[in-house]
Amino acid sequence: MARTIPIDPILEKGYNVRLLVKDFDGLINAWSTRSEKFRGTADSSLNCQYDEGEKNKLDIFRCGKANAPLYVFIHGGYWQRGDKLVYSFVAESFVNSGIDVALIGYQLCPESSMTDIVNQIRTALIWLWRNAHNYAISKDRINISGHSAGGHITGMILATDWQQISLDLAKNIIKTAIPISGLYQLEPLRKTTIADALGLDDVESMALSPHFFEPVTKAPILVTLGGAETPEFHWQTSQFVEKWKLHDALLDYHAEPDVDHFGVVERLANKDSQIFKKISDWLL
Repeated sequence: MARTIPIDPILEKGYNVRLLVKDFDGLINAWSTRSEKFRGTADSSLNCQYDEGEKNKLDIFRCGKANAPLYVFIHGGYWQRGDKLVYSFVAESFVNSGIDVALIGYQLCPESSMTDIVNQIRTALIWLWRNAHNYAISKDRINISGHSAGGHITGMILATDWQQISLDLAKNIIKTAIPISGLYQLEPLRKTTIADALGLDDVESMALSPHFFEPVTKAPILVTLGGAETPEFHWQTSQFVEKWKLHDALLDYHAEPDVDHFGVVERLANKDSQIFKKISDWLL
């Protein structure tokens, strides 16, 4: 889709955060190395195919504790980059703390639309709910979380009426939600180069902005981000919290001190960090 909206340099700097990292490729390589090492020792079921598509697979990591909470994590990358394999390291602290983890992969833009991606994650969660027993995890303790684009998708999941998809699904598949550094209003992204691969028009931009929805579930929501993130990410989070409080959503808020957009992921993988303790206590 040819660009019709001019680039806003302030928004470009505020949202294109990987450009603020001196060695972004080195960071991703370090995460990938940590993840590969963890996968080598974990009790896991890898590349479970939840739908058609090369990337429509998920990884399950078990803690060995019966009926443990399941922490489901959706990676970021602005819906156009990233892979679940990079983020296995996030699971290690949770597994060592008695929490099962599932990491969901999904088909990326521009091959998939953003609408398709949200539907892929819904399909993955339904797969987990229906197949939990076969993988020794609990269908009744599914907690959804995601970082950046994954935080956006988490918001969309909270506005999902499962019984409109299938009447055999529970109304409350999701027990809690933890969006991390999420994007809840998409219109500002259309003024950045990030949008070039997304193909967002006026209709889809509004239809995929969780800010403008109401929560369908009564699941408690912990809205988080890094305290040192850009003003644009703080704006996204504060606006979302204020709006959803009007719907009497069960909301709490946490800004992890002194870390940026990527540092908050590293803190998530550290069992001694504030955000890990906050999230692990939050899970039902």
